[in-house]
Amino acid sequence: MLNEVVARAVEEDDNLDFKRALPEQKTLAQSDLAKDIAAFANSGGGVLVFGMAEDSRRATGRVDVGEVSESYERTLRSVAVSHIHPPVFGLELSEVGGDGERALVVVVPASLDGPHLIYRNDYFGAPIRNHADTVWMRERQLEQMYRARFEARDRAAQTIDDLYGEAADGRSPSDRAWLFAVAAPRVPRAGMRPDQAAIKSVVDAAMATARSVDDNWVHPFKSVDYLNPRRGMRRWVLRNAKTSERSQWCEAWVSILDTGAVTIAMAVGGYPNFSNGNPVPGSEVYSKTIECCVLDLLSLIHAMGDHLGAPAEYDLRLGIEWAGSDSLLITTVDQSNFRFTDNSIPLARYTPLRTSIRSDFAGDDLQRQMYEIALDAVNQGGVQYPRLISSPDVE
Repeated sequence: MLNEVVARAVEEDDNLDFKRALPEQKTLAQSDLAKDIAAFANSGGGVLVFGMAEDSRRATGRVDVGEVSESYERTLRSVAVSHIHPPVFGLELSEVGGDGERALVVVVPASLDGPHLIYRNDYFGAPIRNHADTVWMRERQLEQMYRARFEARDRAAQTIDDLYGEAADGRSPSDRAWLFAVAAPRVPRAGMRPDQAAIKSVVDAAMATARSVDDNWVHPFKSVDYLNPRRGMRRWVLRNAKTSERSQWCEAWVSILDTGAVTIAMAVGGYPNFSNGNPVPGSEVYSKTIECCVLDLLSLIHAMGDHLGAPAEYDLRLGIEWAGSDSLLITTVDQSNFRFTDNSIPLARYTPLRTSIRSDFAGDDLQRQMYEIALDAVNQGGVQYPRLISSPDVE
């Protein structure tokens, strides 16, 4: 593609900028890199190509930028996070070309958090692209961009609430408590219609991630027909497979929308008391089941990010709905593995948990994300710590 850019003498524009050489690693923070990234983020996204000669803003040839180390990439990403406010996440870095024409392509994603500001000592400014130039926003442009940010946040919140309402439709929280967890990308993926094979691949990857943390307790993935996703309205649906009288206590439904959004609905109240075989009341929810829902949801978001080929920021809402007369109770077990309710706080209602997460976290970062959300989800009911998901910061 870069060779074709040179052959056609492609011109720089609002979303394309050519750079002959990479700044030295030790001067990255002081270079124009932060300004260039912020300008693209404020302009709907764009591409920086390091290793391209240009004349009169048109590509004229390839220039070798040398080997790009992992340390250099980390420093570059750090500049986008620590020297731009709000931070710009999700940069895509691609090294292309062989000896003599090595280039680094940096893709800056579109952002709904503009204006992104650059600080220089006591001064700040908001850069933006004006065709092939980077200029500073005027007051009126700043005002418009802040208004657009707040309107985008309102739309995102409405999208999440609509998804939550759809997931809750048709469930009966008067008989047993239900957990609903939904997440949607800040920037929806328009025009995407994944086929069944792609969805099965996403689900397989998500299940592998979830199993690496826990494979013993009741998970939404274990309650659905994950081998046969069915097409729904602009989504794929993993239907409940727990239909017998003995197994319907862990009924679950999972949806993966064409926009990249995901939803989970699971019956979490009235589970069997395995110590004596009698079911607990429909108002009681075992904390480990909440953790399983968090684990499966974040594993699915992580797998969706990989499938989309680009990191994304997701808005998330998780809630437990109970319409019975008794108070909602989140329970755990004692050291002997018996049901324990002494620390549980009776809840008139469960306050929905809302947060933002990233799809490209992996390893300790992903587990830390899972742990923090599970911690907030069970703390509300008086349970002090998650039991399945451990913090990577505690040895």
